[in-house]
Amino acid sequence: MSARVVILGGGLAGTIVANGLVRRLGQELRCGAVKITVVGNTAKHMYQPGLLYIPFGRAREQELFRDEREVLDRRVSFVVDAAKRIDVENNRIETESGRTYDYDYLVIATGSRLAPEMIPGLTEGAHQFYDLEGARELRVALEQFTGGRIIINANPPHKCPVAPLEMTLMLDEHLRERGLEGKFELLYTYPIGRLHALEPLAVWALPEFERRGVKYQTFFNTEKVDPVAKTITSEEGDSFSYDLLITIPPHRGAKVIEDSGIGRNGWVPTDPKTLLLEGSKNVFVVGDTTNIPISKAGSTAHFEADTVVENLALLIQENRWARDYDGKVFCFIETGLNAGTYIWFNYATPPRPSPPTQAMHWFKLAYNRMYWMSASGLL
Repeated sequence: MSARVVILGGGLAGTIVANGLVRRLGQELRCGAVKITVVGNTAKHMYQPGLLYIPFGRAREQELFRDEREVLDRRVSFVVDAAKRIDVENNRIETESGRTYDYDYLVIATGSRLAPEMIPGLTEGAHQFYDLEGARELRVALEQFTGGRIIINANPPHKCPVAPLEMTLMLDEHLRERGLEGKFELLYTYPIGRLHALEPLAVWALPEFERRGVKYQTFFNTEKVDPVAKTITSEEGDSFSYDLLITIPPHRGAKVIEDSGIGRNGWVPTDPKTLLLEGSKNVFVVGDTTNIPISKAGSTAHFEADTVVENLALLIQENRWARDYDGKVFCFIETGLNAGTYIWFNYATPPRPSPPTQAMHWFKLAYNRMYWMSASGLL
């Protein structure tokens, strides 16, 4: 009987796992000993980090999308069908269409979703750039902006944790290039007592903000937004008026995770080393879906997916473990429109940002083009 591998989610993590397993299990696929199925809720694959460039007119929308079927290896079965329930006790996926998919191994890669409704007024009063519609609307708002206060408001938990800093630094340079120097004020809010959850990154960002004149308010946990009065208020009692509010909305995991009773707020309890669902021996979790307290970023998903590929392939071939995930993360950081830096870290090594360079910005732009090779498993 074939070993049935079902991958739930067709984003970066799920796609890398599927394509990686094909490379490792080619012989088993040829003889029918393994079957790999990806169940996704959309036929399109989006390069999510590219959304950061849309508000500044520095990316074309068509560059961010490809058909998922084209990105997946042809030996992978691909089904567009929203998952309704994950039955881990009976090794079965139930979908909205009424179909079921039984598995021997399951990889949950259902990602995360925006949840601005968790904060009263945030949907109506703020712009965001975490989906295409929001990035488009922000682009229009910036084109119409002629001066005043812009608040960049970060709300946890959220994916791409460096994005609030990137948006702030890119926005500062964008407005200056438009000739608005002296006509705008940037105010950055963050929920804890520093500019970023990663302390080395917060230490690096502080002089960058001060050099540019970016103001900031830490210990700002958003309580509500008044879209009519154009004010934003924190649980700590601070309130600010704004002319334009750009938010990083809070995120939650996929609804199917909550509906299946396997993860609070959609985050799946995951062993940080094995990437197995806690208490399971055949359900892996990758990408934003995990509850591991590390960055929900594309590189995290990539490195986790690589680990799952090695372990799952070896379990099928030799019934043994390959290696543990070490918490590796790598993030590019745009520090303006023409310069950038990066950080890498893992469970044992903290990040150490380097001085921004134009070369690193070009490297990031090059990766934006190479992403599709990464998703296809070629990088």
